[in-house]
Amino acid sequence: MTNVWKKMTRKEDPKVYKSKDEHLLQVLEVKDFLALGVGTIVSTSIFTLPGVVAAKHAGPAVALSFLAAAVVAALVAFAYAEMSSTMPFAGSAYSWINVVFGEGFGWIAGWALLAEYFIAVAFVGSGLSANLRGLLSPLGLKLPAQLSNTLGTNGGWFDLLAIIAMLIVSFVLSRGASEAARVENVLVVLKVLAVLTFLVVGVTAIKGSNYVPFIPKYHPNPDGTAFGGWQGIYAGVSSIFLSYVGFDSIASNAAEAKNPSKTMPRGILGSLVIAVVLFVAVALVLVGMFKYSNYTNNAEPVGWALRHAEHPIVAVVVQAIAVVGMFTALIGMMLAGSRLLYSFGRDGMLPKWLGQLNKNNLPNHALLFLTVIAVIIGAVLPFVTLSQLISAGTLIAFMFVSLGIYRLRPREGKDLPEAGFKMPWYPVMPALAFLGSFIVFMGLDKQAKIYSLAWFVIGILIYLFYGMNNSSLNNKEEQD
Repeated sequence: MTNVWKKMTRKEDPKVYKSKDEHLLQVLEVKDFLALGVGTIVSTSIFTLPGVVAAKHAGPAVALSFLAAAVVAALVAFAYAEMSSTMPFAGSAYSWINVVFGEGFGWIAGWALLAEYFIAVAFVGSGLSANLRGLLSPLGLKLPAQLSNTLGTNGGWFDLLAIIAMLIVSFVLSRGASEAARVENVLVVLKVLAVLTFLVVGVTAIKGSNYVPFIPKYHPNPDGTAFGGWQGIYAGVSSIFLSYVGFDSIASNAAEAKNPSKTMPRGILGSLVIAVVLFVAVALVLVGMFKYSNYTNNAEPVGWALRHAEHPIVAVVVQAIAVVGMFTALIGMMLAGSRLLYSFGRDGMLPKWLGQLNKNNLPNHALLFLTVIAVIIGAVLPFVTLSQLISAGTLIAFMFVSLGIYRLRPREGKDLPEAGFKMPWYPVMPALAFLGSFIVFMGLDKQAKIYSLAWFVIGILIYLFYGMNNSSLNNKEEQD
């Protein structure tokens, strides 16, 4: 046991990561990271979760759930900004925690994020498919149930449109980060325009009575989750927290940033501010247009609300742009997830094949593996289950990063460079970020926690029987 603990706490030299990642092309600027962050954060969830969470948990107070989640996300974002400006390595939390806490803890944080990216890609693909089907249905174009739903859901075999979307994005990313960034920048502008169009048109259909009562009376749902009261708002926070996890996708690509000490903080914090404003505005307009109960089990509430408010043409335009814009979230998640897998292979924590670059210095082996797993997950797990599972993995990684500031700060200016951005109100704010993430995690439903536990058992077993004995640090020790 002593030997296991010694191996778990051995720390990687940051100079090693800098050397390993120097082959990645440093081509991404602030505008690229803002587009990447906004494109990933303002993704499927802005067109789906405000309605779903209002109907199941919070009613009109869903806007408060978004605000509360934003406060926790902002606290963690400050920690991410300092970490990424000091250690601009591929793999974000995995690489950082490896440096400040040790290999085993880095693996746990990275394994948590890996769940996020595997599942988030499937989640975004599922939401994109639902909105595209909602767009095509009035035209009489409809896929059979077997090709529209996940395995075992309403007679489904797999979601064909979601799979096609993932494969298209995988192909684009295989051409390189700069190519993907150009596509991302254009699509993000279109998506934000679609959101603004919905807000302008939707405001004209608001009825004040739909906001009353703003916080409905509490009662338990049939599945045991909470609706109404502060309990419903809290449950809503846990369900929608995934909406704000996109800034991790920025950090995962730090090794490809120009001047990361300035680029990373601006990209992370800037994209989060833009996203918060848009999320709260969409939530308020959506529940004002129709009674929140109308959005029960509705995976495309924005399009539904516009159609039923007698704006069918606007609904078509907004949903069409939204569907195209959802590709930005797939680009962000698949780009970040492939870099995380590359980091695992780079360090020998998973087969080194994943850490190999092709002749153009791109981690396409990792990209291929991510695509295959995401397609399988997207074919099996339903939309609502996916949303909770994304939050679970991300929150665990966020807790590690928040606490990591306490180990990072004393090393800045010594064996690590001075941070281009420092988390304010140290040492209080890192503790608040950790507590906020922990509180949100405890609000997840029982199924998400059980799945998370199973995922971590698998991860620990992989580390004990493979990663611990095949890692770069272990090989270095044996050579010494």
